[in-house]
Amino acid sequence: MIDSASWAERLGGDTFLAQTCFRAHKVIRSNGNVRLSLLTWDDLNEIVATHRLEPPRMRLSRVGEAVPATAYSILRTNRRGVSWYQPEPAEFHARLAEGASLVIDAIDQIHPPVREAAAGLERFFRTPVQVNVYASWTAEEGFGTHWDDHDVVVLQLEGSKRWKIYGPTRLAPAWRDVQAPEAPAGDPLADILLTPGDLLYLPRGWWHAVSADQGTASLHLTFGLATQTGAEFLGWLCDDLRASVTVRADVPRFGTPEVRADYLAAVRQEVLTALDDSAVLNRWEESLDATHPGYPRLSLPHLTAVPAEPGIIVQTTAPRARIDQDGQTVTFAGAGKEWTFALPVAPVLRLLSGGSPTTLAGLAAESDLTLVQVAQVVSALVAGQVVAVVGGSS
Repeated sequence: MIDSASWAERLGGDTFLAQTCFRAHKVIRSNGNVRLSLLTWDDLNEIVATHRLEPPRMRLSRVGEAVPATAYSILRTNRRGVSWYQPEPAEFHARLAEGASLVIDAIDQIHPPVREAAAGLERFFRTPVQVNVYASWTAEEGFGTHWDDHDVVVLQLEGSKRWKIYGPTRLAPAWRDVQAPEAPAGDPLADILLTPGDLLYLPRGWWHAVSADQGTASLHLTFGLATQTGAEFLGWLCDDLRASVTVRADVPRFGTPEVRADYLAAVRQEVLTALDDSAVLNRWEESLDATHPGYPRLSLPHLTAVPAEPGIIVQTTAPRARIDQDGQTVTFAGAGKEWTFALPVAPVLRLLSGGSPTTLAGLAAESDLTLVQVAQVVSALVAGQVVAVVGGSS
């Protein structure tokens, strides 16, 4: 498992966040010391064979253009009238040999080891993470020279991949923007070859071109980090200001110039007062952490409560769940819900918030609670979709 501490150690911890994040690209070499099995070629073969992954979830791309699904798949229809494109292995191989790259979006949703790594990175960056897998075999650039509207952390798994990095041509471009960045001119500012275990951090808006030009098959994961821009902050602030009757009131569209001016002055004062609060950014960040649903999952066979069995294994499904406590109570917030418990529950919540799977017996041992009491706490969190049973059930 690659947890937040592992990511922090490799990326550079607080120094990386303060000096590199959002500012510059960074390459972290494995030096032969990293052994990862997050996703293997065998795993990829099995995923393609057993999941109905249609475009755009799974796609082939060549020189920046999508390869039509009909060029490597057969349209199948079952007796219920459901149709899907089923890959034809021979044609699939042929398109890849011709220079296409294979992409599967959000592979963290279907492959547990990658999901655990994504959760660890989410704890480090405090923002949602989606992981895509890329496989390519030739020196042809599957996507051409392009930029992404989010920061990425690239982990090379197999083979090698050449990254030509050109830097940004527009500061902080966004997926909703008023202007598109111009294509870069001239030579790249960096020409990097990633080998197994290497990491690359690339800020959003940085143009790059990628190819497997070393004559070997390449497999890498791209961890995409959700952007949290001023637009997102102001959107949250607008919702937060709905508590004000001034903000909720109708805009005086038919009022006199004096009435309209008074209205603008009142709204301006509401906004300035909110921005003058030194804790407003903290409240926004806490809201981001506490409301994101994370990686929800079922806890079958348990429907109404988790039984007090010591071997049952549970795990949080909201990587950024927050814990706050005072002298008498502890509050646990995640997946859009909040629970307040007596203070002795705090050790249980801290252990859960770390993200690692743990048994009910382990939770009880970490606290002064009985096994039955731990099961009651966990049952409440399972019902709130912030914790799930992940093993140990008979």
